[in-house]
Amino acid sequence: MEWDDITLAILAVFGCLTLLLAQVGEVLARLPQIIRAWREVRRELGGGAGGSEEPGFTDGTQSRDH
Repeated sequence: MEWDDITLAILAVFGCLTLLLAQVGEVLARLPQIIRAWREVRRELGGGAGGSEEPGFTDGTQSRDH
């Protein structure tokens, strides 16, 4: 293996890591929206179409004391 091959392999690995970290960051940034949407879907499927909030989840934060 020559230095050119090693250099290209290192660049490819770092490029893949950068792409992976960017994608993970995008998913984590949208996670609160995904959770809120999933709660709304569950509420609609459960027959709670009257607009009542799930107990303990009024503004997207959990208000239960543990």
